Amino acid sequence: MSSFIYLNPTAREWTYESNSAQGGTQQDTVLTFHKTIPDYNETTLHTLPDIATELGLGHVLLKDESNRFGLPAFKILGASWAVYRAVGSHLGLPVSDGGIPFTDVGTKAKEAGVQIVTITEGNCGRAVARMAAEHMGIPTRVFVPSYMDERTREKIRSEGAEVIVVEGSYDDVIPVAMKEAKARENTILVLDVGLEGYDEVPRYFVQGYSTMLAESDRQVLELTGGKPATHAIVPVGAGSIGEAVTAHFKSALRRKEFGLARVLAVEPTTAACLVESLKADKSVSVPTEDTIMCGMNCGTLSTTAWPVLRKGVDAGIVVTDLESHDAVRELHTHGIFAGPCGAATLAALRRACADAKQELGLDISSVVVLYCTEGQRDYPIPS
Repeated sequence: MSSFIYLNPTAREWTYESNSAQGGTQQDTVLTFHKTIPDYNETTLHTLPDIATELGLGHVLLKDESNRFGLPAFKILGASWAVYRAVGSHLGLPVSDGGIPFTDVGTKAKEAGVQIVTITEGNCGRAVARMAAEHMGIPTRVFVPSYMDERTREKIRSEGAEVIVVEGSYDDVIPVAMKEAKARENTILVLDVGLEGYDEVPRYFVQGYSTMLAESDRQVLELTGGKPATHAIVPVGAGSIGEAVTAHFKSALRRKEFGLARVLAVEPTTAACLVESLKADKSVSVPTEDTIMCGMNCGTLSTTAWPVLRKGVDAGIVVTDLESHDAVRELHTHGIFAGPCGAATLAALRRACADAKQELGLDISSVVVLYCTEGQRDYPIPS
């Protein structure tokens, strides 16, 4: 077996049982909420028949999150619901059903002097700022690692947020932001990463991603003549989107309706905390290095994501910067303008077909969905 793939065979039969009794009702609530946000849109599911033919697969489909609410990534789906729920809960408002308009929650938050603190490597912080500062008028401070380029920082500022640069990596920023949130009265920490003693808000992010998954389920059936997805490939950084995709495809409800599905997770070789954790059968931190897949440059998994990823991910796949870049260029020839994190899913599919095709059940009957989580952006071209 290639060192670039780690198989997790027990995941094949594992079923996700939600702690919530709401199920589809919650998904409907989140979707209804998203439809109230300016620039709501449903993103495209592309079909890639030539790649499917080349790899000997039935269908290869790509969920294109390059334009979600006018932002170039999927993160706003989770950030919008998380900010709304976190602020509403802080104010003691009944917001679980999405019934109170987010503008009203924002008004009450401003009257109460509420502030938001978050951290980011790019897309998540901008999404939190869009919802909190731009749409709800809540003062927002975004802590970022020092290696973030100035162009990305400026995009976050353009949403009305203050950017604070911290020397070090993403993991180094976390304790600084947490200390800031604790020191300031009426300040809410909004992160998509579960930490010890901090798990409620990250779960709101995961719930928010259900809109993307509900869309893609329906779109897959439309494009394949009624065949559901058999494989899903998702990028994993700290793990929240991976948790959402894994819980969705391994859910008891979906399994009953559509049968078994496999989940493949992709990481950069420079930050493969999930693969190393799967090997160790416990969550472990890894040192990270620079990568063009900066949205996945995380050395530690979310504490809320790890239990689901551990049991439900069928394979962890690592790809190099060059593989990701080649996938970016290949998708461009199909008119899909993806960033390196999103294109990494195609690189992972090629790696899986080359190294573990039979073991992962990839064949002419397979319907593979690639979750392309970000749009085109500038990055240094790897050699």
